[in-house]
Amino acid sequence: MASTSETGHAKNIANFQDLIAFVTGYGATYNPSKNALKLPQLNTLVTTSQSKLADVITKNTAYNNAINDRMIAFDGLKALSTRLVNALETTDASKEKVSDAKGFNRKIQGKRATSSAIPADPNAPAPATISASQQSYDQQIQHFSGLVSVLQSETSYAPNENELKIVTLTAKQTDLTTKNNSVSTAYTNISNSRIARNKTLYDEASGLVSIATEVKKYIKSVFGASSPEFAQVKGIEFKKVRT
Repeated sequence: MASTSETGHAKNIANFQDLIAFVTGYGATYNPSKNALKLPQLNTLVTTSQSKLADVITKNTAYNNAINDRMIAFDGLKALSTRLVNALETTDASKEKVSDAKGFNRKIQGKRATSSAIPADPNAPAPATISASQQSYDQQIQHFSGLVSVLQSETSYAPNENELKIVTLTAKQTDLTTKNNSVSTAYTNISNSRIARNKTLYDEASGLVSIATEVKKYIKSVFGASSPEFAQVKGIEFKKVRT
């Protein structure tokens, strides 16, 4: 379902098309001196606006798909990390190395090594510390990479299960990084697309809404405030929607 804001952008464009239809009907009587108000320029503007709006929809779909792909890629990472620690514990790895692996797994799981101290004053604000869960996608990749590095350093780590093998884990690392970067790229694309759409529709000087207001003023000046021609267009609404 389209968002309220996207519906608002589409409504502005649809209303601009209605305005153009009335302008076309006025024939040669509609003859503004300002180039941006002339009929060919109005037709170009509405076509450009439709293209910009369609691009936002396409880019937004790509962004949502990238988010979904990343969620799928990260699904099961916590369970996998725990399996890896368990597998390491069945090797000849030292206690220190197993402890390192558990530390990375703890961070992937979002758990603290020790409980946080409770402030003595119950009315005092919580300390402004960095979140111990460290659960952002970037951080999860970093912690998983650390865990894999520990496994790589242990010569006795040689599982028979394909999903636990180093070659599989390094491929997993790459996939997680790729999926995460794809979201960043898709976000940049949708953000830039929205900027371009908003400039086309809402620029103070050349945007569709501003031009529509000027067209209505011109029609009012040519035909008069009480004319049936102005009555046709004065009620056509154009609103600035920035999102």
